Amino acid sequence: MSESESQQLDGVQVAVLVAEGTESVEFDQPKEALTDAGADVDVIGSETGEVQTVENDLNEAETVEVERAIDEVSADEYDGVVIPGGTVGADTLRSDDDVVSFVAAQVESGTPVASICHGPWVLVEADAVDGRTLTSYPSLQTDVRNAGGEWVDEEVVTDENLITSRKPDDLDAFCEAVVDAVESTAA
Repeated sequence: MSESESQQLDGVQVAVLVAEGTESVEFDQPKEALTDAGADVDVIGSETGEVQTVENDLNEAETVEVERAIDEVSADEYDGVVIPGGTVGADTLRSDDDVVSFVAAQVESGTPVASICHGPWVLVEADAVDGRTLTSYPSLQTDVRNAGGEWVDEEVVTDENLITSRKPDDLDAFCEAVVDAVESTAA
């Protein structure tokens, strides 16, 4: 990576949401891509402290330090948001009213909001998918459609400021789309 590529997001602030049961690779890879591009990344959860991530939804992976609690942050502090998947992690995030309000405010403001796998549950809960086209893990397609969205089976889908992907196999395309979206809106 050239020096200019590593600094393309210099001065940009991005929130990556995490909860117990977040899929480790869907947290790590986007965070790393954003950091490598020069962004400052905050790890945000319901409360500060450590959370246990998982691999393939069932196996314990790494523990992650939550740097800021959702009730301590404001949507206007961030130039982008990433919502990783993991069935339990995404369900926990969508059950937190502060997380849902934060995501809804980000979507409404036009900030890039990226979500992968089961993460789009948070978008559904934030009432952010009506009239939008997105993808997710295939088992969420009924939830997306019931919330007024159009679900498609594609590696990565960008609809205005929403960036979505289906699963860990899509992470390379997802990360590239996230960095590009944050760069274009922060420029």
